[in-house]
Amino acid sequence: MANDVSFEAITRAAAILRGVAHITPVMKSRQLDEKSGASVFLKCEHLQRTGSFKFRGAYHAASLVLSSGRSRTVTTISSGNHGQGLALAAKLLGLSAHVIVPKPASALKQAAITSYGARLHLEETRSLAEATMRQMIEDGQATPIHAFNDPHVIAGQGTIMLELFKQVPALDIVLAPIGGGGLLSGLCLAGHHLNPSLQIYGCEPRGAADAIESLRLNYIVPMAAPQTMADGLWTSLGNRTLPILRQHLTEVFLVDEEEIVAAMRFVYERMKLVIEPSSAVALAPVLRTEPALIGKRVGVVITGGNVDLEALWKSLSPGAVPP
Repeated sequence: MANDVSFEAITRAAAILRGVAHITPVMKSRQLDEKSGASVFLKCEHLQRTGSFKFRGAYHAASLVLSSGRSRTVTTISSGNHGQGLALAAKLLGLSAHVIVPKPASALKQAAITSYGARLHLEETRSLAEATMRQMIEDGQATPIHAFNDPHVIAGQGTIMLELFKQVPALDIVLAPIGGGGLLSGLCLAGHHLNPSLQIYGCEPRGAADAIESLRLNYIVPMAAPQTMADGLWTSLGNRTLPILRQHLTEVFLVDEEEIVAAMRFVYERMKLVIEPSSAVALAPVLRTEPALIGKRVGVVITGGNVDLEALWKSLSPGAVPP
């Protein structure tokens, strides 16, 4: 399964996404470079459509479902960002979408899913969500598009690396967060085709450190009771992503919750960027001055910006702020 995503598939995905997905900007910060001892380039996928890189893979996979004639309805299980990406992709392609969301789930992301026209199914547990999707598939109601363990999704995410190489020449290292591994798998396959000496690091919360164990043991370690605010990383690797990452990843950096908060605060205050905790996981090793990064040209994929700021707006409402 590890070989069913090729560099050619990633370049075909880029052609399908051209004019649909945003070419997201790369940003730099003098203060970030000084603090890290590296030359750091932030690939701002939080400015992608739906506020996340997930739109790329979802649109690419959905477009191939449409062109195959298999179905005009797609479905997925998602805690938020992939669900939003698939909902918008389906709307743009004229497909119907069913997004099954297990609790706990962000109200902000649920609202976004329905605003794009998808039907949302909220389930109490992950197992109930999986049962609902199995029933849809068995009844012939929908074609599933997995959030990360799908070759067409992986190919879509790999287009990020194609863009980054055009925007920033001669990168030494690329960092990205690791949940199910679809993003990093695409980055690895594209990156090592373009530059075999590129070092690629996964970044994972210490409170949800299943991926590093899966890579060490060479089997999928289930995610059990994650203890991290980075809810986009509450999932285990897949049987497609595990072998790709074992072959390509240099290492995995583990990140503490305090470091996630510090990274979010840094980019909020210094760069005026609103990013999710999952995105901050990839920035944290840069800010703590990891020795492997010092003096290098480092790309960091900022994966999403769908942050619920309702509490902030309430704190600033009339009557909440003292005179």
